[in-house]
Amino acid sequence: MFLRVPLFYWVVFFLYPLLAIVGLSFLSEGQLDFTAFQRIISRAYYRERLLFTFGQAALSTLLTLLLALPAAQVMATYDFRGKTVLLALATLPFVLPTVVVAAAFKALLGDLGLVNRWLMHVLPLTEHPLPFERSLALILVTHVFYNYAIALHILSGYWRTQSMRVEEAARSLGCSPWRLWLQVRLPLLRPALFSAAALIFVFCFTSFGVVLLLGDVQHATLEVAIYRQVNIDLPTAAALSLTQSGLLFLLVWLHSRWSQADLHTPALQSSTSRTRPPQNTLEKIWLRTHVAIATVLVGAPLLALGWRSLSHAAGPLTPEHYINLTQIHQGSLLFVSPLTTIANSLRFALITTCFAVILGTMAAYWLAQRRKKRRRFPHLQHALFMMPLTTSAVTLGFGFTVVFASASTPEWFRALRGSVILIPILHTLVAFPFVLRCVYPALKAIAPSLREAAATLGAAPAQRWFRLELPLLSHGLFIGAIFAFVLSLGEFGASIFVIRPQQPTLPIAIFRLLSQPQPANFGMALALSVILLAICAAAFASLNLLRNSAPGEIRW
Repeated sequence: MFLRVPLFYWVVFFLYPLLAIVGLSFLSEGQLDFTAFQRIISRAYYRERLLFTFGQAALSTLLTLLLALPAAQVMATYDFRGKTVLLALATLPFVLPTVVVAAAFKALLGDLGLVNRWLMHVLPLTEHPLPFERSLALILVTHVFYNYAIALHILSGYWRTQSMRVEEAARSLGCSPWRLWLQVRLPLLRPALFSAAALIFVFCFTSFGVVLLLGDVQHATLEVAIYRQVNIDLPTAAALSLTQSGLLFLLVWLHSRWSQADLHTPALQSSTSRTRPPQNTLEKIWLRTHVAIATVLVGAPLLALGWRSLSHAAGPLTPEHYINLTQIHQGSLLFVSPLTTIANSLRFALITTCFAVILGTMAAYWLAQRRKKRRRFPHLQHALFMMPLTTSAVTLGFGFTVVFASASTPEWFRALRGSVILIPILHTLVAFPFVLRCVYPALKAIAPSLREAAATLGAAPAQRWFRLELPLLSHGLFIGAIFAFVLSLGEFGASIFVIRPQQPTLPIAIFRLLSQPQPANFGMALALSVILLAICAAAFASLNLLRNSAPGEIRW
């Protein structure tokens, strides 16, 4: 019976808020009402937000693929020193919270960023020469930085398994480099290109933190429009959220179709037999160029973030911004010292991790039990638990806002609004499917004969679980726990709707400080971003320690 707790949690905290959004969109005083949708269709502003959301996502996807495609060819073809380090560095942006990425690009290309400050000093100028702040260009560059790792890993991983015989045959027939790319390589990479493009488009389509921090009223996506309508017109915000969710579902479905497309591919080969050192000067130049591009693209914003957090407009490097984190400044929107937000985030992340590990493990056992009993629709039940991953964080947070505003909401649910436990409950919605995905395959891999042998030797059920199953599941549990911890630390889109003013998390504090243009606030926001970056990097670095343990287990 207790294994059904994850299903109860899913119904109450995920399905109920989504149904509340649907009801607010279509119902008014108990009757069907399409006024909110008519308002979206009739007003030019909402149509422009929809077109901008699609347009910036399409441009971001195109730029990311154009930049990652030649780099993927380099990674798949050549073997060079530092390749593993470069791939790890390229992966770092994707695991960073969005507010950290936005702060990094503000530190590099913003009005107070390193590039503008350097140009003002060299030229010399009294105003910043590059007006990247609040522009589409800055949003696109940030999206490319954020999604570069996805395209690089998908394309290079697929490319490494393709046979070289097709390219060698094309060259022997006199195929030029351009024709080799257009008529041989791109058709062979079509499944990976479609999959990467769909995934990147989804991430850019649902981009919230980056657009909110780096854009303005004219550069706002559907999710930013939902956030701004919450305190103005709840039915319109609900209709926008439902529209965005429907489009997101369609995009996820297209990604699923394209990623599983049964397209013809040539014979595969081992990735180790394909890679080789560069053989001539042209190949060395090609290799070094794209290694330099990848290094600058990934490293420059992160280095700028660290440098600006230690610099001051009036002098050399100083820890002043970090010292200011311990103080409550007059007129601040944080209500607490910025350093307190670190403790808040760590506390929420630890509670979320515990909730996610417990619920994810229970869900895995429940699904395995139903699979063993050959119940109907096992894949549908698994998909239901994974739905929070395909739902926008803004929609999740907005759903709680709608429930709290409804007069029909039960008092026990309404009481959560001022509770400390609300943020972990919301974060767990996004985190526990990751634990489920990590634990469920390991649970299925445990042979029934092991349990039978333990029972034959007289082990009680509790002993079998602690001495047999838990060590075998510990690998997946640890990975899922790390993901849950980091996701909670960096969660921004849902938290901004329900967070209490006196208990801001790190991402909320960074957002509020960046919203105030004073140099002191900007410096403290960058300092907090560096701290959040360091915590997330340390958490993911702990995953590398897992490679030293035996596959499928952690030594106790």
